[in-house]
Amino acid sequence: MTSRDGTTIGYRQIGRGPGLILLHGAMQAAQSFMRLATALSNSFTVYVPDRRGRGMSGPFGYQHGMEKELQDLQALVVGTGAQDVFGLSSGALIALQATLFLPTLRKVALYEPPLAVAGVTSPMAWAPRYERELALGDLAAAMVSCMEGTGDIATIKVPRFILVLLMRLAIRTSASDGKIGNVPLDVLIRSVHFDIRLAAEIADTVETFKAAHTEILLLGGDRSAAYLAPALDALAGVLPNAKRIELPGLGHLAADDVGQPERVADILRPFFSQR
Repeated sequence: MTSRDGTTIGYRQIGRGPGLILLHGAMQAAQSFMRLATALSNSFTVYVPDRRGRGMSGPFGYQHGMEKELQDLQALVVGTGAQDVFGLSSGALIALQATLFLPTLRKVALYEPPLAVAGVTSPMAWAPRYERELALGDLAAAMVSCMEGTGDIATIKVPRFILVLLMRLAIRTSASDGKIGNVPLDVLIRSVHFDIRLAAEIADTVETFKAAHTEILLLGGDRSAAYLAPALDALAGVLPNAKRIELPGLGHLAADDVGQPERVADILRPFFSQR
């Protein structure tokens, strides 16, 4: 698809049925959602884009922000005819904002959008350290800071310097894995910078979503970082047409290929199937 500014937005497609778009989060690309897409493919035609700056899609470009992300999503919605969207993390921020700007959306499911809520610990408190390490060119350390901040490795009792060494190995391995279409880890780590900007752009905007009349499903895991829950609490209190579900035993990356995406699919399938 071609976005409003001429940028190409590439996507993977699988399955048959009503259209469903899956929006990945930070340090992810379309490749991260293939198990989830496959689990949903018997019920839906699933579209999994590489968000801008990754894989098949064009570069971030000048002054990249939420407006560009919404235009990219709009191009997919118009081009595919899909009316339903699932988003994880920063992808959930885009899907949430889209409920105010894309009137053709029918249903949206959000898994732990990192939306800052006034008076509550910021979900981006880890970002300054990530940005410093990124500026120094230490991608492995920046990746560890991101993963620690989002709670993805909080339960691993390993000294940080060992994690950094492991991530350096992972970056080298990713660069040479040769899988066609997969985005290497170094590109994904750098892309987090732009997801941080998205979160900052719409921080403390919970009240604006009183105007969202799209049917919304709010999802979270009880093993996710504690600071992710307040956004779901706040949104549940203002959204006029929302339901919240907490998934036991799951964390922030439940929908990713490294998590338990089939369990997430079991929740998404009946929600999006109801017409």
